[in-house]
Amino acid sequence: MVDVKHEPVAGILSAGGELYANLLKRSLTNTVFAAEPDANNKDQLRLALEFNRHYMKGAAISMLPLSRLDNLQACIVDAVSRGVPGDLIEAGVWRGGATIFMRGVLKALGVTGRRVWVADSFEGLPEPDAEKYPLEASTHRGPVMTRAFNHFAASLEEVQQNFRAYELLDDQVMFLKGWFKDTLPKASVEQLAVLRVDGDYYESTMDAFTHLYPKLSIGGYAICDDYGEDSWTYCRRAVDEFRDLSNISDPVVHVDSRCIYWQRTR
Repeated sequence: MVDVKHEPVAGILSAGGELYANLLKRSLTNTVFAAEPDANNKDQLRLALEFNRHYMKGAAISMLPLSRLDNLQACIVDAVSRGVPGDLIEAGVWRGGATIFMRGVLKALGVTGRRVWVADSFEGLPEPDAEKYPLEASTHRGPVMTRAFNHFAASLEEVQQNFRAYELLDDQVMFLKGWFKDTLPKASVEQLAVLRVDGDYYESTMDAFTHLYPKLSIGGYAICDDYGEDSWTYCRRAVDEFRDLSNISDPVVHVDSRCIYWQRTR
């Protein structure tokens, strides 16, 4: 894979729209008055404690670093400004923060003809196959994932309430409840301009790309959240294998050390 420097895309949001998007990012991540945890902290125990305090026990609706929401905004705005056809989707949403942000950006742009798809089990992460994915299985059953993070479970009702709190729950928001292997093959998603995958584990990541990437329009963006998380997931392996099997040569761009994206060119 080729790494290239991430260049921000010039936006078409108004000054008021930019202000709204920035405030929305800060509100969703609970960083209006508090700093976000330092993801580059080499003290993994301290990072886990800060992560648990700020996100799991705090008021945050998204656990994405602000840089990843900046990237998501840039991808949406660029796709809309160039007329790339299709909807927006996130596969793996936790409390719904990134999809709420997707809907907010569309609203700030005055876009009424695109939908936001919210795909999740709404029951937490699926249990990995221990023989095929021992690292993930160990993580899944460990004390941090079970007791501190509760397998990142958030109910459909909670996510819908979060959309409602931001006055962004409307007929442009569609929910896909269930395991990706069951819901995505038969989902009525026709075309996508932005595909964001946050499935955490190998199988969820592979399922999302397998069933959704063929619907991504030329010029659209594919984003994967956990590509650099090699200590607990095989997400990188899933993405690399999918790209190889699909003959994808579009250069991978690093948003940060853990999140990547690329723009589909063919």
